Amino acid sequence: MRKVDFFTVLLFFGLVGSMAASGVRRKNKSADKSAAPAALAGDSTSDPVLVGAGDIASCDDLAGARATAQLIENIPGTVFAAGDLAYPDGSDENFANCYAPTWGRFKDRTRPAPGNHEYHSDGATGYVRYFGAAAGDPKKSYYSYDLGAWHIIALNSECAAVGGCDAASPQGQWLRQDLAKHSRQCALAYFHKPLFSSGAAHGNDPLMKPLWEALYHAGADIVINGHDHDYERFGLQDPQGNADPKHGIREFVVGSGGKNSHRVMAAPKPNSEVRSADTFGVLKLTLHSKSYDWEFVPEAGKSFTDSGGGQCHYLRTWEKLLVAR
Repeated sequence: MRKVDFFTVLLFFGLVGSMAASGVRRKNKSADKSAAPAALAGDSTSDPVLVGAGDIASCDDLAGARATAQLIENIPGTVFAAGDLAYPDGSDENFANCYAPTWGRFKDRTRPAPGNHEYHSDGATGYVRYFGAAAGDPKKSYYSYDLGAWHIIALNSECAAVGGCDAASPQGQWLRQDLAKHSRQCALAYFHKPLFSSGAAHGNDPLMKPLWEALYHAGADIVINGHDHDYERFGLQDPQGNADPKHGIREFVVGSGGKNSHRVMAAPKPNSEVRSADTFGVLKLTLHSKSYDWEFVPEAGKSFTDSGGGQCHYLRTWEKLLVAR
């Protein structure tokens, strides 16, 4: 009798334990289901959007700026403005009469960078007065900010106006220090003049190489420029222009914001993957926590577009360190 009772007790506690374990598993399974959408949301349209272009409002013809402003109006997110924003001189009058009625509608969500035309007005005074604190220190006009999981850097490619762009310059030193403080983040930089460009009007600007070198060695992911009035996407490459699929930076030239002249491509530079000089439009970047998607959004009535995605470099760097350990 004792034997029966003993086994009955064992059976009872076995059933209770099984039910308890089953309950835990069901609870965890339910938690996994509820967590799945949150995990997927890290790579969804709810992630931050950075959208914009350079070379925008030309006072002699605002049709292009109006067309791209209409695109921005329908794309929520932070707006980058990559220089040469109000032609011909970046004056107070140019900003008030030409930029303000078009892209100025999004001034409260715009983070600008200056171009060479801004400096037609002494010290880029029209640009500085128009954007105020959003443009950073008025004597430097380079600054950085975070957008979601990403670190965003706006640089000043008018090197002579800010003491240079080389490694020893104030901007070069600031850039390396800023990157060092954000080494575990995806990183993107935008400035007006491109190191690489197939545009016939300007092409490559070697003065930008020290900025590129700092960005490259820090593991930055994306560089956005304007200056040539076209759209161009480059494959991953190093500051020497060599293809580098593991550690290279992806450069976009987005001088397609509305300026109506110099829209001609020359022979493609090495690693140039996509080019268009006949379509105004904006670059839309969706910044996920570990990756990014890009899309060139064309003006109404045009069919050219470009899209794709990539992974952040810092992840590969940290993976490599973990493997080495």
